[in-house]
Amino acid sequence: MLLLPGVKVRGRGRQWSPHRHTYLSCPPLLSAFPGAVEDDTKGFELVEMNSRKTKGNSAIHAECLPQVQRILRERFCHQSPHSNLFGVEVQYKHLIELLKRTAINGESNSVLIVGPRGSGKTMLINRALKELMEIREVSENVLQVHLNGLMQINDKIALKEITRQLNLENVVGDKVFGSFAENLSFLLEALKKGDRASSCPVIFILDEFDLFAHQKNQTLLYNLFDISQSAQTPVAVIGLTCRLDILELLEKRVKSRFSHRQIHLMNSFDFPQYMKIFKEQLSLPEEFPNKVFAERWNENAQSLSEDSTVREVLQKLFNVNKSLRSLHTLLMLALTRVTVSHPFMTSADLMEAQHLCSLDSKASIIHGLSVLEICLIIAMKHLNDIYEEEPFNFQMVYNEFQKFIQRKAHSVYNFEKPVVMKAFEHLQQLELIKPMERTSVNSQREYQLVKLLLDNTQIMNALQKYSNCPTDVRQWATSSLSWL
Repeated sequence: MLLLPGVKVRGRGRQWSPHRHTYLSCPPLLSAFPGAVEDDTKGFELVEMNSRKTKGNSAIHAECLPQVQRILRERFCHQSPHSNLFGVEVQYKHLIELLKRTAINGESNSVLIVGPRGSGKTMLINRALKELMEIREVSENVLQVHLNGLMQINDKIALKEITRQLNLENVVGDKVFGSFAENLSFLLEALKKGDRASSCPVIFILDEFDLFAHQKNQTLLYNLFDISQSAQTPVAVIGLTCRLDILELLEKRVKSRFSHRQIHLMNSFDFPQYMKIFKEQLSLPEEFPNKVFAERWNENAQSLSEDSTVREVLQKLFNVNKSLRSLHTLLMLALTRVTVSHPFMTSADLMEAQHLCSLDSKASIIHGLSVLEICLIIAMKHLNDIYEEEPFNFQMVYNEFQKFIQRKAHSVYNFEKPVVMKAFEHLQQLELIKPMERTSVNSQREYQLVKLLLDNTQIMNALQKYSNCPTDVRQWATSSLSWL
């Protein structure tokens, strides 16, 4: 479009005069430049088409992204039984066969699933139970009881929870039982329909199994394993634990009734398999409503898996912790950055997520401390260097602080001892220092032994980012011990 100084073309062959604020016909101008009108019209049409296209894409993204986030959040956060199994197919086959023998044939069993945190123990058992309940004859007959060692901390609470989950509160009523064994036997007897083959099988899932082993007399474990060995109601006892030495924690009478079956889950996949898992976890399923958007999303996931920056981020994560839980955390943080205006995940999102995952929580606590508290931490750091990580007390820290004050009295205010004591107690409340022994009423607080829960690297990194820290304090932190 042609523009002359002081002249604006509005529409077809009209000139605007800035002096009279009126439009004048201008046929000679347009006849002299015949392409002006055509270019002007084409430009308007192109802008309008681009605007319509952008609005159309935004509408599609606004419609699809909530569904994408719901699907992926369920996959990352809820240990969905629909998730694919990675590297545990053999263990899954073993577990599902054992459960089918209990549910269909009335055979009692017991097994321990052992593996580190995040290795997929819960996902494995959830997937197996889902497949089991899809069998019609099983879903109408089998009962499940889920117990957790963190919640059911003694036999009484565990028994109440078993009664609630078996829907037998009305059967128990006000009955009084002599022992835990009598009560549990009565509950299971109430589920019987006749002989062993036609009784209602019960599957007990004990999460944090090792905590049940720490309970008094291991009464719950003893009775469950005892029932699984006797010709009573068919039960399957499945324990989930991350301790490899779990059998050493069991009493002799409990161990003798356990079948000694163990299923070990270890993350044995290599980095290429890890990259494949990354791509599969990020991809949308085939049944996603908008096929075009799903295809574009999956193509983006494919390109991310081939990106060198993304591979570097995942390689660092793999070297530190190759559990799927840490990968899900990374992907969940990256997913929070996806919006209508930013509809596809990028390598920058994954880098930012990795930065958030690797943040040191204790270092961020140090950023909010006062200068006095920083000085006390530096004094403890020097004591650690002098006494080689041996515990120390407040009086030793105060003496170290006083040495620094005497040398640098012009830069740091000399606080009274009660004020320093209050700052020391605040550090203890923040769990940056830990008492080595239980505090007694008669002991003096100044002489109670404590230990610093920060290493030198954390302290120095935090000091570099600490704003308004006096120069002398920084120099004291980095100084050698020659002046002591």
